[in-house]
Amino acid sequence: MHYLKYFVCISLFFSACESAPVEEKEPVTETPSYEYDESLSLTDGFKAVVVAESIGRARHIAVRENGDIYVQLSKENNGGSIAAMRDKDGDGKTEDIQYFGNGTGTGIGIRGGNLYASSDEAVFRYDLPSDNLVPSEESRILIAGGFPKQTSHQSKSFTFDNEGNMYVNVGAPSNACMQESRTKGSPGLDPCPQRERQAGIWKFNADKAAQQQDMDASRYASGIRNAVAVRWNPMTNNLFVMQHGRDQLHQFFPDLYSTEESAELPSEELLSIQDGDDFGWPYCYFDHIQDKKILAPEYGGNKQEQARCAEVKKPSVAFPGHMAPNDLLFYTGDQFPERYKNGAFIAFHGSWNRSPQEQEGYYVAFVPMKDGVPNGEWEIFADDFAGVQSVESPRDALHRPTGLAQGPDGSLYVSDSVKGKIWRIMYEG
Repeated sequence: MHYLKYFVCISLFFSACESAPVEEKEPVTETPSYEYDESLSLTDGFKAVVVAESIGRARHIAVRENGDIYVQLSKENNGGSIAAMRDKDGDGKTEDIQYFGNGTGTGIGIRGGNLYASSDEAVFRYDLPSDNLVPSEESRILIAGGFPKQTSHQSKSFTFDNEGNMYVNVGAPSNACMQESRTKGSPGLDPCPQRERQAGIWKFNADKAAQQQDMDASRYASGIRNAVAVRWNPMTNNLFVMQHGRDQLHQFFPDLYSTEESAELPSEELLSIQDGDDFGWPYCYFDHIQDKKILAPEYGGNKQEQARCAEVKKPSVAFPGHMAPNDLLFYTGDQFPERYKNGAFIAFHGSWNRSPQEQEGYYVAFVPMKDGVPNGEWEIFADDFAGVQSVESPRDALHRPTGLAQGPDGSLYVSDSVKGKIWRIMYEG
């Protein structure tokens, strides 16, 4: 009897174990404790961390797979033209900041195990070490050079496609190719000689050393006044740029344009580019109010007529004038909500040519996109970089967003050209 009782108890015990398996616990991961920056106005659900406070006059930015950050400077700081940063303890701030390089400029990017950076005259490549933060100066080689000498719109920003090619912006060294530069009523040169080796995008081999623009590169697109923001779209496999529109319509042609019209026009343009495209500068500009390309006044335009501009390719998106789009990024990460996937972020640096109106820009905008085509209205994603209520002059702004990069975890990094503040924007919704 006792044995039977014992057997029943044992049977019931094992039966209970089989019917109620032990629940496996998820591994415990410690969430980093970040000190968030409340100075920015961000879209709901997003938070910002200040990665670095003042690394120098930052332009474009690149983030390596291990989280190391590289920023091209427009002015040397601590003896270098590139700032390299590393967060050693995971608190969101970079404790290790080092400087190297001797070519100030704008462009920077990582491709494979190499860091590319551009001065205003050339594009160079460094070998990135597997463990050290800073590459050796001995590894630096010239990739692209031989560009025309110029003192305006000289930034050699660049991007890469998926087939080993590099695309470099060569800006026009003038406002509208006038016979007398920036002079009231002066007509434009026709044809404009600056279109021969400037005012466009040139295509180079990303792996070949010591290339010269006039011998080794091909002109990929023309009629672009200046495109500081250039980015290959991996989803559509084609080039996009943001064009800086021309200035001073009212100042040079006061009988045609009011100060209000001159503040809004011409548009800043998001251009989708195929090989051989011509976007019409200096003969044409885009008017987002009329939604058409207009013949420039230097070439006989009356702010309504299209003439030779009627067949010029229109932008994918047109923004109000004089906001200075300085970087462009197509979001491919998984951290942000689905609506941001493959959309375009644009850093508007802010300009000077809306006076006497209040200046515009000084924020990061977002354009929802599907298959490379806008899929909704553009919106302001991150604002209040300027740190003041109104900006009458660019000198008023405490910070100006300039460069954009995507981190390995899908965070968005933003650089500032005034003092070199670096933000990392994350989704915490």
